[in-house]
Amino acid sequence: MSKRIVDTLYREELVVQDVDPKELAKEVERILLEELLVEDRVNDEVRKMLSEHEGQIDRGGYDYRKLFDLTKQKLIRDRGIIV
Repeated sequence: MSKRIVDTLYREELVVQDVDPKELAKEVERILLEELLVEDRVNDEVRKMLSEHEGQIDRGGYDYRKLFDLTKQKLIRDRGIIV
């Protein structure tokens, strides 16, 4: 995927030609991976938060999936994360 992005950047002349395409592809790959991991970390944090209230969730008959989604959206919004 990173190679396709770099190819497009060069084709659209959005990159200075003296930038090494292989180095740029590595950097694009690093950034993409970092962005993917942000969502994983948020998901892990939400799971941890909800596990601390597992008893209340079970007793209240709350929908775990809905609570997960609402909690995740709140964290994303509060932290200004773009997912």
